[in-house]
Amino acid sequence: MSQVFDSTMCQLGEGPLWHPLRQQLFWFDILEHRLITRKDGVTQFWQFDQCVSAAGWVDEDTFLIASASELFTFNIETGERNHVLPLEVDNPVTRSNDGRADPFGGFWIGTMGYNAEQGAGAIYRYYRGELRVLFPEISIPNAMCFDPNGQFALYCDTREHVIRKVALEQEHGWPKGPSEIFIDMRKDDWGPDGAVLDADGNFWNAHWCAGRVGVYNPKGEFLREITFGASKTTCPAFGGPDLSQLFVTSAAEDLTAEELAARPESGMTFTAQTQARGQKEHKVIL
Repeated sequence: MSQVFDSTMCQLGEGPLWHPLRQQLFWFDILEHRLITRKDGVTQFWQFDQCVSAAGWVDEDTFLIASASELFTFNIETGERNHVLPLEVDNPVTRSNDGRADPFGGFWIGTMGYNAEQGAGAIYRYYRGELRVLFPEISIPNAMCFDPNGQFALYCDTREHVIRKVALEQEHGWPKGPSEIFIDMRKDDWGPDGAVLDADGNFWNAHWCAGRVGVYNPKGEFLREITFGASKTTCPAFGGPDLSQLFVTSAAEDLTAEELAARPESGMTFTAQTQARGQKEHKVIL
């Protein structure tokens, strides 16, 4: 049974991350340019001057954050911000979207057009000072997550309606070989959005416009769903003391007054207790 964790109505909630050292959830409202957290019943915001969408933790107080034009470090205690690398800084069409740290200390981040222009974005990996394109011509990059044993990564282009799987080489974690289809969702009328793999290798995927997170076993077979009070569920994350608590962001963008009246919790961030156990979010190595 799900419930509202934080009632802030995000236009486009994304990038939930449970900080393992702080024992605290952070997430973004991409379109409102802000980072959000809630702890001990208090919600806190950090405002930026452009879209911010995803982060990896560097230490107890520092994140690596992806924005519309750069990767930068941000200290949430002091507010200190330091440029790391440009990210499509010369392309005004695109912004960052889904992203996550991998088991090797790298950080995967996708870009997309502000209007989801066909093939305008890409999926990149930042690793120890280098930013490399992994998959070009992506329309809506999502679902980046990693096998608990570091053997493979999953990702998708939401517009393709296919979850893809790619093997990782074991020295530095770069993809090797072509991707293969892990789950084919082309018959479904909702889009695959953000995702995580739990400690047992089960795949938890937010279904955009379906108001749910679908759970799939390591073979890609559908197991069950958890429903939420917002139709546009965007991304899950595991947290809590034993990583069994599921958090899910959502979006209110482009909903009509009638749709908002029918789903007044749209854009809020939700939680649900599970029987699963998530992976601890990986640290980014700068």
